[in-house]
Amino acid sequence: MKSIEIVPKIKVENKKMLALIYTPGVAKSSTAIYEDYDKVFDLTNRSNSVGVLSFNYNDSLKRAVYLKEAYGVDAYPFEIKRSALSDDETVRNDEIDFLIKNIMPNFIGVDAALIKGLPYDAEFDTPKMSKGCVFSENINPETLEPVELRRLLGGVIETRVVDILPDEIKKPVAIVSDGSAVLGLGNIGAEAGIPVMEGKAVLFKELGGVDAMPLCLKTQVPSEIERIVYLLEGSFSGVNLEDISAPRCFEVEENLINSLSIPVFHDDQHGTAIVVLAGLLNALKVVDKDLADVKIVFSGAGAAGQAICRLLIKMREILNPKKSGGDGILMFDKAGCVYKGRDCNDESLDKIAEITNYENFKGNLTEGIKGADIFIGVSAKGVLTQDMVRTMAQNAVIFAIANPEPEILPNLALDAGAKIAASGRSDFCNQINNSLVFPGLFKGVLDNGLKKIDDDVKIKAALALAEIVNEDELCSDFIIPDALDGRVSLKIAASF
Repeated sequence: MKSIEIVPKIKVENKKMLALIYTPGVAKSSTAIYEDYDKVFDLTNRSNSVGVLSFNYNDSLKRAVYLKEAYGVDAYPFEIKRSALSDDETVRNDEIDFLIKNIMPNFIGVDAALIKGLPYDAEFDTPKMSKGCVFSENINPETLEPVELRRLLGGVIETRVVDILPDEIKKPVAIVSDGSAVLGLGNIGAEAGIPVMEGKAVLFKELGGVDAMPLCLKTQVPSEIERIVYLLEGSFSGVNLEDISAPRCFEVEENLINSLSIPVFHDDQHGTAIVVLAGLLNALKVVDKDLADVKIVFSGAGAAGQAICRLLIKMREILNPKKSGGDGILMFDKAGCVYKGRDCNDESLDKIAEITNYENFKGNLTEGIKGADIFIGVSAKGVLTQDMVRTMAQNAVIFAIANPEPEILPNLALDAGAKIAASGRSDFCNQINNSLVFPGLFKGVLDNGLKKIDDDVKIKAALALAEIVNEDELCSDFIIPDALDGRVSLKIAASF
């Protein structure tokens, strides 16, 4: 039988291409769309993408294959969970309209021929804005700016038809976002988030061999996001939540984990946490310090910051069960240090305050960072100054991983006395980026039939990632493998 495969339009063969397709270059394309909505049709594959809806995945797949072969459009099959819809025809139609409206940012059109009872090979009106790929093989992509590259490619992913055996159907991972917290750009909306999700789909395939599709939703209401994913569960092998702002992301993730029978992973939280843990384990070997004993200061107490904090606490308690893992950890946000009873805490910050800041410190970051062994930044550009670095403990470790611009540039941190400096960017040493984790993690989870990604899975992934850097290689400029290292995904996938 025939199936649909999601593939990159271009290979990511080196750090230059990684920077163009993903971070930091992708931010330019997202910003361009945010400033001019119509550019979504030039800089993503939306102009050639169609969603195919039915109540049976195999029927949608057959229709998608037909549309690709007959019309050249990139058609993505979806199965609507009919049992979850109302028995009342009017209400059911409204529910389907709601679904179509909210997945529309990804497509030039949504094909409902099968829902209307038409055959799989019913006539199809090719979308007039369809552009496809107009990229010339004579052009060297490394000479192009990120926006120009995506314009010439018409986005960076497409579909192709492949021959498979009936039991070899592999549904894609859905990269679900509402565009409310895209990179360091903030709430720029679903359409402007598509370049990031396309970039992640490229890395899923290139690094992990996993098909993944962007699903940027028009709604930012948690219950509606959950409803859409629940209705489309049968279309996916797993769900990778992405760029959903805190604290809403915690609610969405928890509810989807409880309601779905496929694995759910919020990459901004847990992917980042896994890479940070792996990097810190190796960094602390270089500076000869113990994770269970160091003072750690966070700038940024959102989704990523809280997930990193919780995973570090878990690991510290494994390393030293006699000591509380949150001792010596301070977390800062725009309002200052997080502490018990702070007026501006939301529910998630109240919970974090219970397990950190045992001394109930209430000062600012400049005061709190004094004597710190480790700085972890998941906040904003320029938050950490050289003067602040100079007040840290000897052989300090700086993980300034805000994207696209870090809290402090690695060279400035080192000049101010830090022993090790890392960022989230591919154009510096020690890239702490979740692209190291999600391809191999999902490969391992799907290959092993895991339904839940718990702390045990995350710690196994972090240890596997850290172990790739052997003792002969380990140094202040090399604490974490390169994102394009072919061993990474295989090692992580094999760790479960």
